[in-house]
Amino acid sequence: MTMHNMQDRTDALSNFAGNLSQEILQAILNPSTCSPTSSSSNSLHPTSPSPAEQPAVPVRKRSKTKEGIIMEYIYFGPGPAKLPKEVLEQTQNELMDLQGTHVSIMEMSHRSPEFTAIVNGTIEKAKKLLSIPDNYKVLFMQGGGTGQFAAVPLNLMSRTGKADYIVTGSWSAKAHKEATKYGKATMVHDKISKYGSIPDPSSWKLDPEASYVYYCMNETVEGVEFQYIPDTKGVPLVCDMSSNIFSRPIDVSKFGLIYAGAQKNIGPAGVTIVIVRDDLIGKALPICPTVLDYAVMAKENSLYNTPPCFAIYTMGLVFDWILKNGGVGEMERRAIEKSNMIYNLIDNSNGYYSSVVHPSCRSRMNVPYRVKNDEDLETKFLKDAKSQGLLSLKGHRSVGGIRASIYNAVLPEHVQKLEAFMKQFLANNP
Repeated sequence: MTMHNMQDRTDALSNFAGNLSQEILQAILNPSTCSPTSSSSNSLHPTSPSPAEQPAVPVRKRSKTKEGIIMEYIYFGPGPAKLPKEVLEQTQNELMDLQGTHVSIMEMSHRSPEFTAIVNGTIEKAKKLLSIPDNYKVLFMQGGGTGQFAAVPLNLMSRTGKADYIVTGSWSAKAHKEATKYGKATMVHDKISKYGSIPDPSSWKLDPEASYVYYCMNETVEGVEFQYIPDTKGVPLVCDMSSNIFSRPIDVSKFGLIYAGAQKNIGPAGVTIVIVRDDLIGKALPICPTVLDYAVMAKENSLYNTPPCFAIYTMGLVFDWILKNGGVGEMERRAIEKSNMIYNLIDNSNGYYSSVVHPSCRSRMNVPYRVKNDEDLETKFLKDAKSQGLLSLKGHRSVGGIRASIYNAVLPEHVQKLEAFMKQFLANNP
């Protein structure tokens, strides 16, 4: 390279990177002067810096109030939802180099022994947390809960061509509608005009010849949650637990199949956990797509096609966090404590705050409520809440009002701040 060309290169880089330090500019112009941090020529990433060299982990954005008080933001979104702080920090620390592999989890081959270990480890953690019996398979699939609306009938309806559905909210209604494409899907009770309760089981017309009975344990939009497991008289029970799985102990043996999209309570969007009894596998309809066939996914250990690697890895970290924090029993105790804070305030507000959900089936995960049934006041509530660092409290567009989603990662102290804000808002806006 001539001196003239070198000068042109220097001038161009200087104009492009005006604020770069001379040291960085020197590194760009003379890369040979920069020694690599790893001597391994096969590494995709340099060796991780020593703990002393590790950069500080940045915290979530905070701001100061007029009084100079540091304010932490708390996310109450319905899904994708809040993840434990410790999990976010670990994923951040390992993003460039997963546990000394010199490869990011987002780059790692799903056929590698390292990722196989992640899949198997995550399965074992799920089994431990829920005491899953040996005659069940744990699968990691894609398509979310909506994908399972189709996968369930495609895999299970072949026995009789019929299925029963308990419809208590928006999600079970969508599942029922999807199932009608593949066979006779019957709603076992009268249609509910406005969701907010669960029909008395004595009114259900269950078909003993149904291939399965389906229900959604927690309806996130309406805030309706089953506090019991339906008795299906021996017919396989299928449950959508997308929003409350791992928030309480459950007797898995009472279910033929459980599924849950991870993005509400156990991880980021992209992976759906399916827990299915062995005798229900291998009976898919001929039209079932291969990627939705439980038998294929079970045989291939959920690795038939490229899985959502990052989502599975993060879900495993969430399972670690639950185990470290007392397991699903402790998650249930916290869920009751958190939801009671809000419901007790609602019930003792003399109608200022109101809930349309029957007390017997109020959700511990999603608490929808109104503020004097006044949309203008609710708009002010949301604006003021945001100014106090309380985020994503707007109700679903089909319902309106306010909704606080208080999944496992939302801690009791977070809900205490919401409770205090609600009390103050009531006092300031009578």
